Amino acid sequence: MHYLLRYQYVDNIDTLREPHRAEHLRRMWHAADQGDVLVAGGVGDPVTEAVIVWDVDDPRVIDEFAQADPYMTAGLITAHDVVPWRTVAGPFAATPVRP
Repeated sequence: MHYLLRYQYVDNIDTLREPHRAEHLRRMWHAADQGDVLVAGGVGDPVTEAVIVWDVDDPRVIDEFAQADPYMTAGLITAHDVVPWRTVAGPFAATPVRP
């Protein structure tokens, strides 16, 4: 099963994130290099939220990541949640279902 980590950002995140962005991206790429994060990025123009797709067995790993995220500790994330995502189609589907 995949999981979505969804962040809601403060207004003007594009400007406010700059002092924290390098560390945020370092941590994100570390998780991606380990195979835990499949894809991640900001949503909207201007950015108002983010979606991070995870491939882990235990969703607590995701919550621990979010709590330590530099954007979170700097108060740039107003809300977040972790939701299961039952991917069924496409080359990266965790549980492929074909007709």
